[in-house]
Amino acid sequence: MIRVLIVDDSATAAHILSRLFSSDPEFSVVGIASNGADAIQMAAKLKPDIISMDVIMPDMDGFEATRKIMSTQPTPIVIVSSDQVSMSFRALEAGALAAIAKPQLDNQAALNNLRDELLFTFRAMAEVKLVRRTQRSSLSAPTQPLQTAKPSQAKIVVIGASTGGPQALQEILKDLPSTFPLPIVIVQHISTGFTDGLARWLSQSCVLPIHVVTENQLLQSGHVYIAPEEKHLEITKDKRLKLGTSDKEHGVCPSVSHFFRSVAQTYHSSVISILLSGMGRDGAAELKLLRDLGATTIAQDQESSVVHGMPGEAIRLGGASHILPASAIASTLCSLITPFDNIGC
Repeated sequence: MIRVLIVDDSATAAHILSRLFSSDPEFSVVGIASNGADAIQMAAKLKPDIISMDVIMPDMDGFEATRKIMSTQPTPIVIVSSDQVSMSFRALEAGALAAIAKPQLDNQAALNNLRDELLFTFRAMAEVKLVRRTQRSSLSAPTQPLQTAKPSQAKIVVIGASTGGPQALQEILKDLPSTFPLPIVIVQHISTGFTDGLARWLSQSCVLPIHVVTENQLLQSGHVYIAPEEKHLEITKDKRLKLGTSDKEHGVCPSVSHFFRSVAQTYHSSVISILLSGMGRDGAAELKLLRDLGATTIAQDQESSVVHGMPGEAIRLGGASHILPASAIASTLCSLITPFDNIGC
């Protein structure tokens, strides 16, 4: 039984969320808090397996409540909110594991979709073994020593990520200098309505320009591109990004697998490909494909991953030439790109 604490200042929203959880016998709602201060007290008293956290609330918002719970009573937290996407990402920064956009409560079709996403996400996040955030800065050494990295003639960096990806992306991008010479293209699984907010949030700590991809967009050196929602991403030989169909692959769209195959066809070995934290196996086989072509491939290590599904599967398949904590990936990128001394890493 997964014991859930719901935190929401709207009685109506809390009731609907409670009904959605109660529709699955695997879940039990153990309490409802109407603000962050109550959430802290109830988390300590009830010790739920997972918390559904709203963002905008009186007395104490979801960001502050998340920060305090993670420092006193570490508990898996999923942000469920229809307001303030930017604050939802601040809550991820404070220790929340994932964020889901709350739909209009009078839209039955949207509620049905939310139920599926809600139960899937909470079931997976309840199993996450939390690491205190104070320990994240002192992660273990990479499985494969950095000095074994050989310079790469890559023309592009591509990244796939899912649950836990935003936190890892921030860790990587904040440490890249303004002189970083390659375009970076990211496919991040994320709840509908959160992509623009992700780009804005990452821009606050990254000196490189960040864009949400538009159709036929031309890649520029030293720019970061994030795939939009509900369209597969592809790349052409003339360095343009194309938006494809909306058919799901591995249950998601955009799919890392779809994009990495396109990258393999266009760039062959001239790519650095990275697979970060995430549920499932999207992109794992394709990371192996890229490594077989001679590309440099990086998988996030288990200790720094919120969920080690995607990178773990890639490692199992032999698809990773480097296995690294998120905190070591930026410096590794710099060391792989020649000439190293000219990019300021």
